[in-house]
Amino acid sequence: MTSFFVPKTFTASRPLTELFRTMDRRMFLKSAAAGSALPLVFGETLYNKALYTLAAQSNSSTPTPVPAMKIVIVADPFALTLKEALVAHLKEKGHTVVDAAATQETPYFDSAPVACKMLQNGEAERAILLCGTGMGMAVIANRFKGVVASVVESVFSARMCRAINNANALCLGAMIWGDWMAKEAVDVFLETKFTQGLDGFADFLRDAEKKVDAIRP
Repeated sequence: MTSFFVPKTFTASRPLTELFRTMDRRMFLKSAAAGSALPLVFGETLYNKALYTLAAQSNSSTPTPVPAMKIVIVADPFALTLKEALVAHLKEKGHTVVDAAATQETPYFDSAPVACKMLQNGEAERAILLCGTGMGMAVIANRFKGVVASVVESVFSARMCRAINNANALCLGAMIWGDWMAKEAVDVFLETKFTQGLDGFADFLRDAEKKVDAIRP
């Protein structure tokens, strides 16, 4: 396994978000160039301990109140059961949910554009796009200007796609996610703000967002 520089002050008992805060921009870019989102990936055991510590702190902390949002959700035939579970969960949380799929047989390449146009027109604040793996929905969604769609396969990545990438569309695969973990992923996706927990990189991430949006080959 490739090793990267580890700050001497880092221990597995320190929050992972604290490590992010102590990194400087050059270290962040060097670690990304080396193929890691973190400048640690220093050994599997220590890395896992860091993630477990962050997870434990997240679970023990008071949940961040999330204002009610208008959320558009679509699913292709592979993800109808997951969609039903998430719609019920979101409504229970007080959100307004619009199921924009025309029929239960609507494929991802027909349903994703409807949801993305709602985001573009300001008719929804976030989108949740569901198919077998989430990949097909993301491929379509990212063709729409102003839509940043992320396929995630963990609750952690659902949080970080908001904090790092300011994603407004969450793509989940029903072949991968169970109902309960998908609910957790949706919750952190909605409650996490852009740059949250990454204060030391806020300016860099905002600048990166503009540069990425300008890439239109």
